[in-house]
Amino acid sequence: MKKIEYKGLKFLYIVLFCYIILFFIDTNNTLISLKTFLNILSTLVPIFIFIILLTTLTNYYLKPKDIIKHFGEDSGNKGIIYAVLAGIISHGPMYAWYGLISELRNKGAKDELLIIFFYARAIKIPMLPFMIGIFGIPFTIIITIYILLFAIIQGKLFSKLYKL
Repeated sequence: MKKIEYKGLKFLYIVLFCYIILFFIDTNNTLISLKTFLNILSTLVPIFIFIILLTTLTNYYLKPKDIIKHFGEDSGNKGIIYAVLAGIISHGPMYAWYGLISELRNKGAKDELLIIFFYARAIKIPMLPFMIGIFGIPFTIIITIYILLFAIIQGKLFSKLYKL
């Protein structure tokens, strides 16, 4: 039978132990620290719940493999939109996508669209509420627009330079 490790719980117990020790050493500052922690936690919990729900809905309704098949030479602007959307909704480590990207490239997917896909991965829908909570709506909108704009520019630029 496989032994289950609870590394997160070990960390929690260490932190609790430290709080107990610090409570006896400096009660006032420990209570201030605990109150600050609880305030931060109460702010983040609704964001985390929203992120979990958004990730669940995204994974259920949008499948990256269904979108990514539209990356052919004749895809035009529709291909750019699909590349951006696929990049945004893709999950997991990038190296997990290398095999699929290589296969798509071998089957005729445009390099421009694959590059746009790579850059658009910097935007994560589930993390946007968290980003808004920390940085605010204007910052989040501006940085998201920049990422999208430069994803497309990088794809187009590579396409032009690669033909040289």
